[in-house]
Amino acid sequence: MKKKIVITGMGAVTPIGSGVDEYWNNLIAGACGIDRIRQFDADDLAVQIAAEVHSFDLQRYMPKKMIHETDAFTQYAYVAAAEALAMAGVSDRVAGPDLPADPDRMGIVMGTAMAGVATTAATQEILTNAVHKNVGPRFVPRILGNIAAAQIAIAHGITGHSVTLSTACASGGDAVSAAAMLLQADEADAVLAVGAESILCPLVIYSLANAHTLSRVNDDPQHSCRPFDAERSGFVIGEGGGALVLETEENALARGATIYAELAGWANNNDAYHVIKPNPDGISSIKCMKKALKQAGLSPQGIDYINAHGTGTKLGDGAELNALGQLFGGKSESGQSSETQEVLEGSTGGAAGIPAEPRTSADPGISAAQGTQVAPGQKPPADQGGAAGIRPAISSTKGATGHMMGAGGITESIACIQAIREGIVPPTLNLEQCDSQLDLVCGESRRMPVDTAMTNAFGFGGQNSSLIFRRYSGGKSNDK
Repeated sequence: MKKKIVITGMGAVTPIGSGVDEYWNNLIAGACGIDRIRQFDADDLAVQIAAEVHSFDLQRYMPKKMIHETDAFTQYAYVAAAEALAMAGVSDRVAGPDLPADPDRMGIVMGTAMAGVATTAATQEILTNAVHKNVGPRFVPRILGNIAAAQIAIAHGITGHSVTLSTACASGGDAVSAAAMLLQADEADAVLAVGAESILCPLVIYSLANAHTLSRVNDDPQHSCRPFDAERSGFVIGEGGGALVLETEENALARGATIYAELAGWANNNDAYHVIKPNPDGISSIKCMKKALKQAGLSPQGIDYINAHGTGTKLGDGAELNALGQLFGGKSESGQSSETQEVLEGSTGGAAGIPAEPRTSADPGISAAQGTQVAPGQKPPADQGGAAGIRPAISSTKGATGHMMGAGGITESIACIQAIREGIVPPTLNLEQCDSQLDLVCGESRRMPVDTAMTNAFGFGGQNSSLIFRRYSGGKSNDK
């Protein structure tokens, strides 16, 4: 029997704020964390902009010795995990935040695309230029991807499953999927899913710039990342960390935990098309989203909001718009192949079939009232009584945070959970020209009812990840 999986804790370290509340409030206010690079002198580089983390004092969270011995991606993971565990903690214990399960039944799944690549590059540069060749003994553990999970486990006494995976930009989303699979297999009662990344260094910038994937709008950083916009020119590197505590409903209710949302569906697959380029028809990403919908027992009409991958690249955003248009809008944004049509006409395996027509306000459960737009810097007004006329509402939050790679799949999941809790959909910054017929939320946040939200992540190597969150019902959630 399939177990219901719920979210009981969240943590975030992002370029627009550290802590879930600061991250979310700045996200819906239209804040942008992209600026000129400060971590090193980038004046001689073709790309001089990024979304860096500046907003927190690391020494509040980690001892100096650990800071010195760890890469930034581990530090971001560590801080996000601590917040998520504290949020999920049992309130009647005095000795600090408790684990939500027995240590042997508590797992960690860590997702990161490039782990300690920045440390590797910096160390090699020092070694090449040094008179006395020497590398410190902590170099290897500092760059390993699994060390983030190890540091978290040591700090919190987590002795259950510990898994680290790397599926490029889908790593964070896949970490959540893997956590859910551990829970479904009864290998754990609670799992901490973490994603973190910090790849900023000249080596990576040179490579991605030469691959023509990065925005070069150095003179206007705030408008450099333009997801889905006709003038988009590439993505902007971001950094940070995110964490979610997932539990079986039974475990969460037994300990009286606050439940913030349900993880209703998850999926992963591969394009098998190209190492860097996405399939322009979006066939595999459609299949991935359909798998998640099937698992959630939903049809496409059942999704209220999609936090899209939307990085700002010409090819990637085009392929994603095609996939979303075919699955949720009833047509391709630029025509569709016969193979794609076969995918659309297939059954979702128990859920309602894929519709051939766009969803409109005449569909069941949809109000004709347009969701209220919220200007940047303002709080959303009272609910005006309806969602957008065409479902689902879609936005990309990378114009605010940059592309956080392995961290993004989890911080964007948090955006979905918060959209469900607050009834507010964050905007797509810098989206001014787009001929898509999809309901893209641009410029300003929108207040609308959100009961279900999907987040997608697509990565190099043809990696696709899709997650669906749903408003929790059943049992006592204790959430507001």
